Amino acid sequence: MERQKKRWEDETLLHIGRREAQPRLMRSGMHPTDLSLNGTWDFLYLRAPEFSPEGFFEKSFTTKEWNTIPVPSCWQMQGYGQMHYTDVWYLFPVNPPFVPSENPTGIYRRSFTVPDTWQDGKTILRFDGVGSAFDVWINGIHCGYSKVSRLASEFDISHCVVIGENQITVRVYQWSDGSYLERQDMWVFSGILRDVTVYHENACSISTCFVCGDLKNGYKDGVLYADVLLSAEAEGADYTVEYRLSEKDSGREIVHGCAAVQDSTCNTMQDGVQNGGTVFYSNNCSSMLRVIREEISSVHTWTAETPFLYCLKLELKKDNRILDTVALTLGFRKIEIIDGNFTVNGTAILLNGVNMHDFSPAGGSTVDKTVVEQDIILMKQHNINAVRCSHYPKADYFYDLCDTYGLYVIDEADLESHGFEWIQATNWLNETASWEHAYIDRCERMVKAHYNHPCILMWSMGNESGMGTNFKKAADRIRLLDKTRLLHYEGDSNAETADVYSTMYTRLNRLQEIAEGNDAHGKPHLLCEYAHAMGTGPGNLEEYQNLFRRYKRLQGGFIWEWYDHGIQITKEDGSITYYYGGDFGDEPTNSNFCIDGLLMPDRTPSTGLLCYKEVIAPVDCYPADLAKGLITIRNRYDFTDLYDIALCWQVVSNGTVYESGIIDTLTAAVGKEETIRIPYSLPKESFEAYYLNIQFTHKHKTLYADSGFIVAKRQLLLPVTQILRQRLHDTEHGLQISDEQTKLTVSGNEVQVAFCKVTGRLLEYTVDGISYLCEGFTPNVRRALIDNDMYKVKDWKEKYFIHKQQEQLEAFTYSSEKNYVAVHISTHFSFLNQAFGFKCEYRYRIFPDGEIEFDLQARSFAYTDFVPQMIPRAGIEFSMPLQFNRVTWYGLGFEENYCDMKAHVQKDVYSASVQDMHTEYVKPQENGHREEVERLLLSGAGKGLLFSFEKPVGINVHDYTIDALEKAGHIGNIEKAGRVVVHIDAKHSGLGSNSCGEEQMYKNKTRINDFAITMRFRPAGAADFETALK
Repeated sequence: MERQKKRWEDETLLHIGRREAQPRLMRSGMHPTDLSLNGTWDFLYLRAPEFSPEGFFEKSFTTKEWNTIPVPSCWQMQGYGQMHYTDVWYLFPVNPPFVPSENPTGIYRRSFTVPDTWQDGKTILRFDGVGSAFDVWINGIHCGYSKVSRLASEFDISHCVVIGENQITVRVYQWSDGSYLERQDMWVFSGILRDVTVYHENACSISTCFVCGDLKNGYKDGVLYADVLLSAEAEGADYTVEYRLSEKDSGREIVHGCAAVQDSTCNTMQDGVQNGGTVFYSNNCSSMLRVIREEISSVHTWTAETPFLYCLKLELKKDNRILDTVALTLGFRKIEIIDGNFTVNGTAILLNGVNMHDFSPAGGSTVDKTVVEQDIILMKQHNINAVRCSHYPKADYFYDLCDTYGLYVIDEADLESHGFEWIQATNWLNETASWEHAYIDRCERMVKAHYNHPCILMWSMGNESGMGTNFKKAADRIRLLDKTRLLHYEGDSNAETADVYSTMYTRLNRLQEIAEGNDAHGKPHLLCEYAHAMGTGPGNLEEYQNLFRRYKRLQGGFIWEWYDHGIQITKEDGSITYYYGGDFGDEPTNSNFCIDGLLMPDRTPSTGLLCYKEVIAPVDCYPADLAKGLITIRNRYDFTDLYDIALCWQVVSNGTVYESGIIDTLTAAVGKEETIRIPYSLPKESFEAYYLNIQFTHKHKTLYADSGFIVAKRQLLLPVTQILRQRLHDTEHGLQISDEQTKLTVSGNEVQVAFCKVTGRLLEYTVDGISYLCEGFTPNVRRALIDNDMYKVKDWKEKYFIHKQQEQLEAFTYSSEKNYVAVHISTHFSFLNQAFGFKCEYRYRIFPDGEIEFDLQARSFAYTDFVPQMIPRAGIEFSMPLQFNRVTWYGLGFEENYCDMKAHVQKDVYSASVQDMHTEYVKPQENGHREEVERLLLSGAGKGLLFSFEKPVGINVHDYTIDALEKAGHIGNIEKAGRVVVHIDAKHSGLGSNSCGEEQMYKNKTRINDFAITMRFRPAGAADFETALK
């Protein structure tokens, strides 16, 4: 017997009673027109819809035994159902359109009051997002059914409501046929996810308005296109629509007129000139349609850099009586393909973007508008100029914010069927005719709802769902609805339908081939996802940006992604941690693959975000002739000059500022350079290097930052000859040597140094009764595994066993020289069952004041070809007592940095507690590294140990071990070592973004090659702390 489709399993049933999608309009009048239904609702959670109580939708039904739930919210975050994260897989058998018989269901009920001022006209019920499908009843009357989790659904409930108290019941289904089109990389959330509103429309009203601000005459003059649809009750030429266009901020009126009545000679915007086009694609003229076609000279144009907005106010009148008033914002801008590039207002732009899900660590996919606004401010502060809505449309207010603050947007349909790829049937639904209208519906509703927003550059048909007939039909519908924007879809791998050639996680070599080639019809290229920001990283950002800037065809990309999707958990002790896939018993799962954002769950910008800000900075500089104080400034803005940018400069050396100043007269035009002179003077030679530190700052307050806000910072090494500093020991050492069977001790005048003659390890370093070492120096190639090394871990741990390090003593000698005692130790350093490693030669020179010269020469060897292509690092490890918990260093900082992630740091003197040297990732891993360190001081309680390095090194200083990091799993679970663990690296591998994308560049990989570390260390007394590094 054929299985019968339930309502929520019918792919051909798009809705019952739902209104056509349309833009939200701001209405004004004597009485409130909106009533929020957000708040506390009665709630009943069921295993399946069939278990619903009889008469649950009736007005008289009692819910006294039910629970309550906040609306909006995700019911999983409220303790109902199962938390589950997956990147790819459907959580049920693939049998479209059917879903599990046990289909978790939530019934919501509450009452609301309709004011008596709503007696006439229409009452509209609006849901901004419900996952994944739902039915709604008002006062026991079924009013509608809808699906698509992240698009608005509106119902005319005028025939159901009464003046006064009303009852609403909503039944939400976790799974529906629509779930097959909503398998995005995210937690599975269900319920009434976004706002619920009831609003009123007058009987004679402006139903909707689609507006476009076009440009002509060299992008200087504007053309206002608007199609205004009136309610059926306002049919007839005696109803007029008066309009006023004004500047939004100043209120200055620009034009004032009356919209024309459409007749047989009047074109809709679809038939308009140039790039005009709207969603009114019917050729049937209607007396309910009014059209505005207004040319305006010398408009202010909208771009992400200059987000100038206008306000269009519409008044519906009859006999000079105002019947309805609405307002909307618009911007004048023009999107085109010119000479192989997509352009805004005639200029090819570079998108420095991020992908952005709806996410809150406490709310799941239910987010707060004020927090989203903070996100957008953070993006602007970090020089981000574009957002891809991944992988579904946002709530309406998001586009308002992007219009206002200035962000380019790719708006993406709520359509991803990633699970079909897993079963090697990617195009199953794409070529199934019964699903055609479901594809079109998701795209059409998105376009109609968000058409009016100037921030939207492209419509995207979805993500990672293959290609096929249904996508082509959806593309045709989008083009019919809107001729003013471009079409994007990464699944269109040869850009047969899309206007841009979009790829994801394209490696650098392939990206260069695309840039230099003509595949995909030579269309402009966009990297819709790259630099997977999972854990420590991403690296290689500069290499990608250099390609974007070098090649005309490459127009930027979108980092994956903005936010770590960690679920906030408060532990019994009150501390907070964040859970990821698998922590709730969800299986199968993609574990912490959801922890992949530039913003940590507590909203702390990650190191990757700090680095990205500098890499994509819109203003830059480089040396011209530094000996003469000449530097060249590069303006990388697309539309603005440097009038509002000041250059603040300092000449610094070893933590001391010697000169400083401000230059606030930069003049470089868009895309141009200028060379300026900075009036500093330099010594001819010095013991220390001199640097020119530069900050580019805003001279005036902006929407997203105060005056003085740092747009970018740069550091240039100045041409000062550096004199080598030598510390001389010219007296006889007078030290005693005690040679025992297993131990060698060198002592004298409050100094005691001991070595193990069995292992060759330095056992003790004591000066003036202070013991400075817990464990002596030993080679190390490990680092706590990072997410971006996930595809190397198996080889490292199961093939090469690099976590099983062993050092074997080969020779131990010593001698008493005139000024010092010399100890020479030879070792064989390798790994369990391996025939590669390092032959290590340690040379210690021990001086009578306690200073020690340390030289390690590590010569690589490989007795066979069985050798890893990369190891995490090459250096030494040791530990000190926990009292030395203050770290001061001269090197790159302050924030952590690695060889392929350091655009955000500068060379200087920095100081921090050991705790502040950590970077806490949701899943603990290698962190806190600092590069190019020349001196290091570990101090506490008035004592310290100072290290000076012959060549710059990398350092890590923690109060936990590598093993503890790898075992922790979550913030707060890292077992402390009870000592300070120090790593000094001759070379530390880069990060890459190989969790999904490019691995470390060849130059940034550590290999089994020779390395050396040469340094001096000595106790530093209290008087040394301010001057020890100078």
